[in-house]
Amino acid sequence: MSTNREYKSSVFTALFNEPGKLLSLYNAVTGSRIPASTPVEIATLDDVLFTDRCNDIAFVVDDKLVVLAEHQSSINENMPLRMLLYIARVYEKIIDNVAIYSRKLLKIPRPVLLVLYNGTEPYPDEKTLKLSDAYKDLPDLDISLVGSLELEVKVLNINEGCNDEIIRQCEDLHGYSRFVGKVREKSKTFKELEDAIKEAIKECISEGILAEFLKLHASEVINMIMSEFVLEDALTARANEAREEGLEEGLDLSAEIIRALINNEQEQDIAQRYQVSVQKVKQLQSVLAPL
Repeated sequence: MSTNREYKSSVFTALFNEPGKLLSLYNAVTGSRIPASTPVEIATLDDVLFTDRCNDIAFVVDDKLVVLAEHQSSINENMPLRMLLYIARVYEKIIDNVAIYSRKLLKIPRPVLLVLYNGTEPYPDEKTLKLSDAYKDLPDLDISLVGSLELEVKVLNINEGCNDEIIRQCEDLHGYSRFVGKVREKSKTFKELEDAIKEAIKECISEGILAEFLKLHASEVINMIMSEFVLEDALTARANEAREEGLEEGLDLSAEIIRALINNEQEQDIAQRYQVSVQKVKQLQSVLAPL
């Protein structure tokens, strides 16, 4: 399990970093029965769908290009647009750039776009987000006379008690769901988040939940979970503040700045990158202070 300075793996991507595990996960969440011998080509981009935290995986299997992301904060309604931009870059990565100029039709893998939600806010077991919901209304436009573009993202809630039949089809997904549930449960009784994570790991190992993975990568898991939960709490706090102030617009930008602060980036660099004042960055830093 390796990370680099800019992009940190999440527990989710570290767990599902092998073709066999990805195939099992894909079969579970799509109801497919693709044989274990089927080749899986991992095509994840070097950078990530949700800025600095690497919680997305792209792979090609059975003539399908799958983009699968885990999401712990509130589901963003702009997810279809994000997926569109992401998958276009993945196609660029896997397709012969010369072949697209050939007169012969170039067949490409069919896209399958999935988000696995395990945040704390209530969310339905399943929901489909559509790119067309973002289009501006043009009453005078006759769609039948022009081209159109649609993109759908399927969101599945993988929290404990949701989609149990689906989750149990993949042992690692079931284990991951239970592990995250245990961390949240322990965090309610332990003063320090690190102690809660350690206890959850200990309990999971004793119960045979992701036992080998947790034995091998306990220290990395602790660091990743702490970072993920601090981010989740910070985004929740900022969202609550924004709702109280009637300023829900701009939450995505705030989320990106908070992620950068968690990664210990300099306030001046963050302000310059996102074209905001240093004071704005300091205000968001104050959200992290109590966490």
